[in-house]
Amino acid sequence: MYIENLLLKKKSILLNAWITMILEGFSSENSIFLRSEKNRFRNPIAYQISQGIQVIYDALSEGKDPIDISPFLDDIIKIMAVQELSPSKAISFISHLKHIVRKELKDDPGKERMTDELLLFESKLDELTFISFDVYMGYREKLFALKARDARNRVGGLLRMAGLAVDVD
Repeated sequence: MYIENLLLKKKSILLNAWITMILEGFSSENSIFLRSEKNRFRNPIAYQISQGIQVIYDALSEGKDPIDISPFLDDIIKIMAVQELSPSKAISFISHLKHIVRKELKDDPGKERMTDELLLFESKLDELTFISFDVYMGYREKLFALKARDARNRVGGLLRMAGLAVDVD
């Protein structure tokens, strides 16, 4: 397929643009740090995102189905789930690739003959976005449950310290 060959041929350009777009989505202070610090131990978030999107990119360029790619979303989605981002912003990193590929294809002489391929590729990205939302919401629910349990334990501890709690056994 032409689109898969293009993804392989322009991998470095497209991946760098994709990583940059993702990291720019964080707050300005965090974004500057995430983009400038290259040490994987000082900047594990950018490292995890970079590794995750490389695997996703490779799977897409090999023509894999979105359901087969979904396990590779976990590390990125975990990071996004704990950020102060709206759900749409947290999973928008998938649609960024769609815009980057279209921009790269703008001047490509063979773009007319690959309209169907591009639509198929974009529909895979759309499906991956929906899967990402499900994964994201699962992590947000876990995070909320942890926060609720922590609050319940703190209040219970305060009530016991004040002598206002009654143990029911």
